[in-house]
Amino acid sequence: MILLQKVSELRQWRQTAGRVILVPTMGALHEGHGALIQEARRLAGNRAQVAVTIFVNPLQFGPGEDFDRYPRTLEADLAIGESCGADMVFAPQVSEVYALNRSIQVLENQLSRVLCGASRPGHFDGVCTVVAKLFNLTQPDEAVFGKKDYQQLAIIRRLVRDLNFPIVIHGVETVREPDGLAMSSRNRYLNPKERSQAPALRQALLLAHESWHHGQHNSQILLRIAREFLKTHALQGREDYLCLVDREELEPQTQAGPNSLMAVAWWFGKTRLIDNLEFT
Repeated sequence: MILLQKVSELRQWRQTAGRVILVPTMGALHEGHGALIQEARRLAGNRAQVAVTIFVNPLQFGPGEDFDRYPRTLEADLAIGESCGADMVFAPQVSEVYALNRSIQVLENQLSRVLCGASRPGHFDGVCTVVAKLFNLTQPDEAVFGKKDYQQLAIIRRLVRDLNFPIVIHGVETVREPDGLAMSSRNRYLNPKERSQAPALRQALLLAHESWHHGQHNSQILLRIAREFLKTHALQGREDYLCLVDREELEPQTQAGPNSLMAVAWWFGKTRLIDNLEFT
C-alpha cells in the first residue's frame, strides 16, 4: 500500500492505476470503514485498485461544529487501510484540495432540505463539493459509501446522476457494536452514561419496524412508538429529528411501505449521533 499526499503524486499514480474503486473517508477509521474497504477489495478482486481518501473536509462543518476536535489518526488509519486491502491512500492537506481564492462550489437544493440537511445548513453542499473533487482527482470506476449516513448516500447517487459522473455507487450496510450502536468516529466523545443509552437509537427504530411488520402503516403512530421509547431510554440526550421518509426522494411519508426509511438524529451532550432503518 502506498501513501500519497500531493495532488501531483495522485495524478501520476492514476496514469497507471487502471480500474479504480474509491472509498472516501474523513479518517479516524474504525471497523465500519474497514467494512467499506473490504467490500471495495471484494469488488476489485485482482482487476482493480482500491483507493482510500482520508480528508477532514472543512466545507461540511458549520459554525460551532467539531472540525477542530475531529480526530486525526493517520498512522492508525493507514494500518487499517492496509489490513483491509487498500492499494493506495490519498491523505492531502487542505491547501492541496482547496485554493485560497476558490470561488466554485457544488450546491444541492432538494434532498438536503430534510433530515441532517435541515439541521446543518450547507453541510451537503460541502459534501458534494469535496466528493466531486475527489471523483475528478481519482477518476474511479466505482465508489463505496456506507448506509449509516443514508441521506449522504442518496445525495451522492443524485450527484453522480445529475453531473454525469461515469461511476457506479455501492451502498454498504451499517457496521454495529455488539449492543447495536452504529459505529462512528464520534462515539468516542460519549461519556459512560451517554454510551449506555446510545443503543436506544437502534432499539427504537427496530420497535417501530416491528409494529410495521404487524400491520401498522401510519407514519405518525410509528414515529410516536419510536419517540416514546427514546424519551424513556435515552434520557441523557435530546432529539434533533425523527422522520419517516421515502428512500430515494427523502420526502416525508404519511404511510410506511417497503420503500420507507426511518431516520433519527439524537444529541448526547455535544455529540450528535445518527442512525436509520430501511423498511423491507
